[in-house]
Amino acid sequence: MTRRYIALVEMLSRACGVLSALLLIAAMVVVCEMIVMRYVLRAATVWQTEAVVFSATAAIFLGAPYVLLKKGHVGVDVIQMLVKPKTRKRLEWIGAVLGFVFCAVMAVATAIHLTEAIEGGWTTPSVAAVPLWMPLSPMFVGLFLLCLQYTAEFAKLAGDQS
Repeated sequence: MTRRYIALVEMLSRACGVLSALLLIAAMVVVCEMIVMRYVLRAATVWQTEAVVFSATAAIFLGAPYVLLKKGHVGVDVIQMLVKPKTRKRLEWIGAVLGFVFCAVMAVATAIHLTEAIEGGWTTPSVAAVPLWMPLSPMFVGLFLLCLQYTAEFAKLAGDQS
C-alpha cells in the first residue's frame, strides 16, 4: 500500500512538473506576443501582463512537488556530509517535518483566501478583471500536492527507500 501511495504521489508530482514547464513556455510566448503588440503594432495589451504573472506563479507552485521529488531545492549539505548517517537521517526527518508543517499552514491559509475570493467574487483591479480564484487555485493545488509529496518522503525515510 505504501509503495502504491508513493508511486501515485510521484506520478502526480511528475505531471505537475510537466504542467509547470508548459506554463513557463506559455508565459514566454505571451511575453513575446506582448512585445510585438506593444512595440511593433503599437496596440494596447490588456490581458497579457496578468497572464504572464499568473502563469509564472502557477508554474512555481505546481512545480514545487516535482522539485521536492527530485531533491532539486537549494540546500547546504556541508553539515550532512560531516555527520554520521544516523544524525543525517534525523536531520532529514527534521527538515521534512518542518517543510510539511510550513506547507500545510500555507495550504490552509491559501484555501481560506481562495474560499473568500470565490464567495466574494473578487477580481483583479485591472481592465481584464480576472477572477482571483484563477491565480489562487494553482497555489492551493501546488501546496496541497507538496504536502502529499512530503508524506511520501516520510514513507521513504521510514522505509529507507530512495
